[in-house]
Amino acid sequence: MRTLRSIAPLVVVALILTGCAGGTDDPDAAPPGSAATVEESSPQETGSGHGEIEGAEEVAEPQLHLVSIDRTGAVGMLNLLDGTTTEPGSIDPPTAVTSDGRYLFADTGAGVEIVDSGVWTWDHVDHFHYYRTSPSVLGAVAGEGPAVVSTSGNATTGGTGVFFPESGEAVLLSNEALSEGRIEEVFRLETEPHEGLAAPLGSGALVTTVDEAGAVSGVEFHGADGSPVDGATAPCADAQGAATTRIGVVVGCADGVLLATYEEGEPQFERIAFPEGTQAPRATDFRGRKGRPAVAALAGDQGFWLLDTRAREWQFVPTDVPLVQVSAASDDDSHVVAVDRQGRVRVYDGEAGAEIAATDPLLAEAVATPETAAGIELTVDRERAYVNDPAAGVVHEIDYRGDARVARSLDTPTTPDFVAETGR
Repeated sequence: MRTLRSIAPLVVVALILTGCAGGTDDPDAAPPGSAATVEESSPQETGSGHGEIEGAEEVAEPQLHLVSIDRTGAVGMLNLLDGTTTEPGSIDPPTAVTSDGRYLFADTGAGVEIVDSGVWTWDHVDHFHYYRTSPSVLGAVAGEGPAVVSTSGNATTGGTGVFFPESGEAVLLSNEALSEGRIEEVFRLETEPHEGLAAPLGSGALVTTVDEAGAVSGVEFHGADGSPVDGATAPCADAQGAATTRIGVVVGCADGVLLATYEEGEPQFERIAFPEGTQAPRATDFRGRKGRPAVAALAGDQGFWLLDTRAREWQFVPTDVPLVQVSAASDDDSHVVAVDRQGRVRVYDGEAGAEIAATDPLLAEAVATPETAAGIELTVDRERAYVNDPAAGVVHEIDYRGDARVARSLDTPTTPDFVAETGR
């Protein structure tokens, strides 16, 4: 049974943020007025303006940073443009970290602490705006046990979903409030405890539902007031994993994915089934370059899945070595970047389904230990891939477009037990 708790801000932190102006064209983006522009503006509400926040500075290029958190909770930032470092504070010791390209949501096992890197990109479909302000530690979202965090496309609009399986609580956070330095719950629902998720969509969120036997059976859309919207449900057996793409929100189901878009204030659902006859394990953890239509996911030990949400098509790519993480670049060359169990970074041509480059076993020591292997995070942006080595205490910058060359091995101000690239 679901009940709706009162809406209340959790933490208020003083943070002054600012402004907006023009934009910088991105050659990857759809041209203004094209069919793709209309289609690809639907997953999240874009709101007014261009992501401007009072007190922030708009700049000409993305302010790319690496944010590192060590096992004690010390937070550090490395500016990838000029090499300067900052240490904005500390949090409780994390067990996992999720990022949307601006914020880091650190699961502590007793709630989620939020770090604002102070750098972000506003996606205006046909061009982008880039901002920076002071980084800060915002505070915590209370919860019982480990959390599942699902992020949306823009850092200043829409929301972020947090689900606590042990209690069944589903929380939607306001991204607008986060951008102003406040942690504000749009809603908090109580559901039956289960291995579920809350994925932000438009002004609300998709929340998993269970059947009479307690098995996850589908998703239900809840509006901004937390109430379920009549008829806005879709079956999705054993729902696991969610990601926001250029086209919409994907939720992993036993037989494929559910693609949810937000059109004229209402959710729309489509099913993208796995190809008939494919015996590979299902996809449950979707990763890709922010703001792009394709995502990749492991297919057990057999290889990886590549999902193009624009074409509504799956491709299964078998690999000759098991992988531990994979991410789609969704660029003109369909690059897919992966880390294998030997500690190599491998690059694939996703369209052809062939490996095109690989590094030496950079992460051999890290993948050999479950504790350090769990902290490895692979991020792919337009030009580079970043992967942390918790064992060696460095982050490798990989030129995945250039034969998987290690462009730099970077020292971060705190040990990169957990790391995220922000400013994207």
